[in-house]
Parts: sequence; C-alpha cells; structure tokens
Amino acid sequence: MKHTIEVNGIKLYAHHGCLPEEEAIGGHYIVDVSITTDFSSAMHSDDLGATVDYVDVNRIVAREMAIRSKLIEHVGYRIHEALKKEVFGIHKAQVKITKLTPPINGDVDNVAIVIEG
Repeated sequence: MKHTIEVNGIKLYAHHGCLPEEEAIGGHYIVDVSITTDFSSAMHSDDLGATVDYVDVNRIVAREMAIRSKLIEHVGYRIHEALKKEVFGIHKAQVKITKLTPPINGDVDNVAIVIEG
C-alpha cells in the first residue's frame, strides 16, 4: 500500500545564504517533509517501530539545517539524502525549505525549494 506521513512547519533559525550578513545574522526557515511509505503493519499493530518516527524526521532536519550552506538547495539535498539513508521504510521523500523574508531587494515574504524523489 501507499501511505503518506507529513511533518510540516518545522521552524528553525539557521545561517544559510550567500551574503556575509546571512552567515553572521541568520534567518528564519520552515521545513516541510512528506514521506511516502507503507505503514500497514503499524495500522494493525499500533507499534511505533513499524512506521516512520516523526522524532527521527525532526532530528535529521534540525541536524542538517544547523550545518551552514550558501544555498538552501544544498541543505535540502542533504536533508533528503539523510532521510532516505537513515529512516527505514521510505519509498519516496519530499523536502520543502522555505526561507522567510529573504534579502533580495524586494518586498518578498519567502522563497522556497522542493526536492522530491
């Protein structure tokens, strides 16, 4: 079966960006993760070990976001790869990173990247 687990709105403060100010000051980010898996066993057994643990997803996202990157594309790739490598039972994962109020000389609420595969 195909099932989806989402961990949305992971709010983090990180120091990603190409500008020196972004490295020094940092900014606010929101990460959304969508995982395609099969949690049929967990539905019947009520066993956390038979499904994706949200705590693991949050831990991986926080760990990778704490490592500075110039591009959110790069940190998004690291998160995506770590999820697929470290979390059992993932068929497909989608990672969305939203950077709030980016310094791009305009009145822009946010920019985002999405990696899926």
